[in-house]
Amino acid sequence: MAKKTNIIPLDELEKYLWHSAVLLRTKIDAGAYKQYIFPLLFFKRLSDVYDEETQKALEETDGDAELASLPEYHNFMIPEGYHWNDVRTKSENIGKALVEAFKAIENANSEKLEGIFGDAAWTNKNRLPDRLLKDLIEHFSNKTLTLENCPEDELGQGYEYLIKQFADDSGHTAQEFYTNRTVVHLMTEILMPQSGESIYDPTCGSAGMLISSIAYLQQNKKEWRNVKLYGQEINALSASIGKMNLFLHGIKDFEIINDDTLKSPAFLENNQLKKFDICLANPPYSIKQWDRAAFESDRYGRNFLGTPPQGRADYAFIQHILKSLKDDTGRCAVLLPHGILFRDEEKAIREELIKSDLIDCVIGLAANLFYNSPMEACILICRKNKEVSKRGQILFINAVNEATRKNAESYLEDGHISKIANAYNAYKDDEHFAKVVTIEDVKKNNFSLSIPLYVKPEEIITVPDDKTLNECFTDWKEASVKMNDCLKELQTLI
Repeated sequence: MAKKTNIIPLDELEKYLWHSAVLLRTKIDAGAYKQYIFPLLFFKRLSDVYDEETQKALEETDGDAELASLPEYHNFMIPEGYHWNDVRTKSENIGKALVEAFKAIENANSEKLEGIFGDAAWTNKNRLPDRLLKDLIEHFSNKTLTLENCPEDELGQGYEYLIKQFADDSGHTAQEFYTNRTVVHLMTEILMPQSGESIYDPTCGSAGMLISSIAYLQQNKKEWRNVKLYGQEINALSASIGKMNLFLHGIKDFEIINDDTLKSPAFLENNQLKKFDICLANPPYSIKQWDRAAFESDRYGRNFLGTPPQGRADYAFIQHILKSLKDDTGRCAVLLPHGILFRDEEKAIREELIKSDLIDCVIGLAANLFYNSPMEACILICRKNKEVSKRGQILFINAVNEATRKNAESYLEDGHISKIANAYNAYKDDEHFAKVVTIEDVKKNNFSLSIPLYVKPEEIITVPDDKTLNECFTDWKEASVKMNDCLKELQTLI
């Protein structure tokens, strides 16, 4: 007889999570949903898991409630009077009750959960009247989010779904906290995280790259609990979301700091930048508002290649990352705009980077892999200690045709990821796709890393449509009639 399971199916979980956002649609801008939904989700999850831990503790202590409430029986604490159920009993001033509960839980778990709930305007009754908050709380109360009902990876997947939905719904603000996960998986596949390593993301957003590293270890059946994760994020809300995301995925050994990486790097050792085995990053593209003057005399030596122009801080992030890598195992994958490969204003810095022989591989990606943007990007792979056989060389991979487009969204399928990763691991010429180039050859091209200079993609031949203009118009008219008929039929069913 099959064991009964209470696990909530993923599609059901996704609908449950998204419906909470639907409740907000008439009151809150789409870009602000995450400020309210994520803290409520996390509050409900913590309360349910705390109850689950309490029940197990009661079984172990023969029903001794006082013993069952002790910290040794719990991974975190919910102070008395500040549980989800306590707030649920409120019928007025619910926003105030939520803020008090959030502060109490953060204070009781300050080492990991400080600032986790953000600073949204919960007490603004014009935006969040008690009736709306009551509806939200009752909606979230419909399901019990225990570990039994919703294992870490299940809720983590639902959480990732919600982040993606917010990205789709909120337009250009999405890239602040969400990077196309299929691109992240490619970056992780190339760097191949190992047990016991330290992994760092200096612009971590919702911590998707850090989570992808752990997922890689889990999928390859390698120990992952001894991996330490570090992240820094300038946006306070995104940093909170990153903490929540890691916690919801069952990851405990992490540090996420809310601060400006270029201005105030958070991870230091002996007054120098802390060094890591791996760095994965998607820095903000070509930002103009940064302190170039301070970077010009950077106390951590992050201008060792030169000082980038005021209008583009990309090479400031690149140098920060390179300075943060261990000398023996240090390696990075950085998602960047194509312009860093060939822009004249950064030529001197790029030349120094190429001469340093830190670049291992340059990968050109397909267009439309980023939400609401047709831009193409590249992945820069660097290693502090390249294999002897690869020294003095750079591998170029032109993967502009490696993507699938569906419903106005492009993504990498497993086959695309495998093809690119295999080409990287082979590190040899592959016509129309990959090319190993010496630094001397790059020098002959005036230190340009523009990928088409070295490997041109295979031309995709399209079969011309030989229909006449009248035939095309007739087909379009017939399709329009069919569409109108379908809409009329649909309206009768509503």
